[in-house]
Amino acid sequence: MQGEISRRTLLKSASATAAVATLGATSLARAQTAGTIKIGYVSPKTGPLAAFAEPDDFTLAQVRKAVAGGIMVGGKKYAVEIIYKDSQSSPNKAGTAAAELILRDEVDLVVASATPATTNPVADQCELNGVPCITNDAPWQPYFFGRKGDPKQGFEWTYHFFWGLEDVIGAFTGVWDKSGANKVVDALWPNDEDGNAWGDAKLGFPPVLAKKGFKVVDRGRFQSPINDFSSFISEFKSQGVDIVTGVVPPPDFANFWNQAGQQGFKPKMVTVAKATEFPAAISAFGDRAEGLTVEAMWTPGHPFKSTMTGQTSRELADAYMKATGRQWLVTLGFKQALFEVALDVLKRAAERSPEAIRDAIAATDMTTTVGKVNFKKGPVPNVAKTPLVCGQWQKRGKGLELVVVDNTLAPEIPKQADLLPIKYA
Repeated sequence: MQGEISRRTLLKSASATAAVATLGATSLARAQTAGTIKIGYVSPKTGPLAAFAEPDDFTLAQVRKAVAGGIMVGGKKYAVEIIYKDSQSSPNKAGTAAAELILRDEVDLVVASATPATTNPVADQCELNGVPCITNDAPWQPYFFGRKGDPKQGFEWTYHFFWGLEDVIGAFTGVWDKSGANKVVDALWPNDEDGNAWGDAKLGFPPVLAKKGFKVVDRGRFQSPINDFSSFISEFKSQGVDIVTGVVPPPDFANFWNQAGQQGFKPKMVTVAKATEFPAAISAFGDRAEGLTVEAMWTPGHPFKSTMTGQTSRELADAYMKATGRQWLVTLGFKQALFEVALDVLKRAAERSPEAIRDAIAATDMTTTVGKVNFKKGPVPNVAKTPLVCGQWQKRGKGLELVVVDNTLAPEIPKQADLLPIKYA
């Protein structure tokens, strides 16, 4: 699949050859640094997906503080080293980063997050090389089926926790039904792992929306980045579209939404994943951002605590805003939870070995900042589902904040406000 790098291909590269030559005949045995557990972390620090990685520095500071005194693994105390790699928002570079962590840095565990463009190639490298891996922040279908997973068998080394397409469809249609909009929906699904999964005729949005009585206007997958949405907008207007949905990177949505304003396209609901999850992306639209809706995978109102720091969701958000001077964002909770699970796994491992760490991951059953993570329940092997609600950007004080407006799928997460119409000048 795209972004997958085989060990054979890696060994042909100059950098990998140098690394292998340095390690010698013992390179693939993954010789361990005595007294130190190594965790490799891959995230899109730069590139079009960089908004997902905005909390990374803060999260890593929290993790390093939490493990400053070391952790117990299999009855022995180890220092913890975290090795951070930037995927640059590229599947190929994500796979290369994971291979470097495995072959050169000899990590004990790999973690990664932020869309299938990151999680899938990283997990593929770990599966190929027999290294335990935990990922999140990508719907489970593009993660599992995008890696050609077999529900009867699953994977051996790689595990993932997040919500699924069935959840985001339920969250989106829940607010659409309350909006008074007609049931004509446009589709902005790019030609990438997410777009292809969300637009899949059998497993994605189209069959479910059809059953719910929605008409989908889908012009097919488009190549990202894309600068000109004029033809899309023209067709959406002619088809009487009231609802805009999709899963696109922030730069692409910025182009779409700006051009929609220029061409007088005023849908009643705009619910676009990925692009409208982040305060920085939203703030660029000024008043035109008010009323946009999106899935809310984590908020300060989530009624869960961090097993790593003891912080409530509200305390975590407040600590982030105090430390960075920036508004909290939905990926913050999942960054925290990723390392909660990683540290919990290491502490439960019977010994410091890939097999023991893998077995501890498989046995995970805990409540994190983002909710329950239990790899025993499915919906498919190696996957745990977390709760999902829907939020809307509404005025709070001097700016906009994402507030929960529908909690039908997860009533344990409090609703914070009623759904409001988008305001157009």
